[in-house]
Amino acid sequence: MSKVLVIFGTRPEAIKLFPVIRALAATPGLTVRTCVTAQHRGLLDQVLAIADLAPDIDLDLMEPGQTLDRLTARLLTGLGDVMDAESPDLVVVQGDTATAMTGALAAYYRKVPVAHVEAGLRSGNIYQPWPEEVNRRIVAPIAALHFAPTETAADALRRETIAPETIHVTGNTVIDALHWTVDRVAADPALAAGLDEIAARFAGKRIVLVTTHRRENFGDGMAAIARAIGRIAERDDVAVLFPVHPNPNVVSVMDQILGKRANVARIQPLDYPHFVRALGLADIVLTDSGGVQEEAPALGKPVLVMRETTERPEGVAAGTAKLIGTDEDRIVSEIFTLLDDHAAYAAMARAHNPFGDGHAAARIAEIIAKTTAHNIAQSTAKGIVAHAV
Repeated sequence: MSKVLVIFGTRPEAIKLFPVIRALAATPGLTVRTCVTAQHRGLLDQVLAIADLAPDIDLDLMEPGQTLDRLTARLLTGLGDVMDAESPDLVVVQGDTATAMTGALAAYYRKVPVAHVEAGLRSGNIYQPWPEEVNRRIVAPIAALHFAPTETAADALRRETIAPETIHVTGNTVIDALHWTVDRVAADPALAAGLDEIAARFAGKRIVLVTTHRRENFGDGMAAIARAIGRIAERDDVAVLFPVHPNPNVVSVMDQILGKRANVARIQPLDYPHFVRALGLADIVLTDSGGVQEEAPALGKPVLVMRETTERPEGVAAGTAKLIGTDEDRIVSEIFTLLDDHAAYAAMARAHNPFGDGHAAARIAEIIAKTTAHNIAQSTAKGIVAHAV
């Protein structure tokens, strides 16, 4: 049996890894252990609950207002201790968080192979998104298996001279998670009933779903976003559904500039079933998030991305997403175009979703099982030869 240690710490990681954990657990020859760092405590726990995941190890490392260097140091030593105790044959990390980067580094220090889920995403700017762009670049030369969601991501890895035989195009596991959750909510509407009141309140209006939390937008960018939301909500035919990220850099600006408005529902962060329902209710998604650029197109929702660059250019190329930055007038203009120009809206809503077919996790589990079995067989053969000599 091969022991696989899956490490994650944030809500997006949990969403994108729970289908992988399920697939690995169902694969013969593998023993799966899970470790959460709780880099995002409350938001992480929401996903663990809906996915019915009980982590084997919980480091609970979240601290209010901790700096990136302090977080990185605590993650690196904490995950190192876990690996010393667990002795895994393979470590799985996902994406571009501090947890993923330090998990890969701690495994490298112990010469444990690393599998990187959602490998190869690149924006080309180390400060957008910050610090995620550098985090994922650090993981790349360490990883032994690269699970690229698209050919574009795979090409980025090849350009960085990553060995082609270690790169596997699997699709993005977020589509697996999305499909699974849509089916769960359809079977049990009570899982997302917390939005019933808002759905009734905004019936007959065009709904703009907003998510924003990027560090590079803190300050002037966040203030511009708040003013733009206020102007959008002045239209009688529009409502804004806004799950507000708990970061004080977001909350304080929205409190000060946006305040309370009849057509804006500023609500607490949503668990995943409720977020999936919110995507279904929305006509347009306005976001600076990464994962939302993948999820919304799967449900036919146009995405306006409040960033200057994206590590997910496939959506822009396919026409499902559009980069618009954080200029207040630009945000308002782009939203109004989609609201008022039926052809422009239809072109984005009908565009092909390039991010997967919902079977990425099964592909990943199969490759991991074959790879670990091969590695163990090689190690055993070398041991037998060495003993004979």
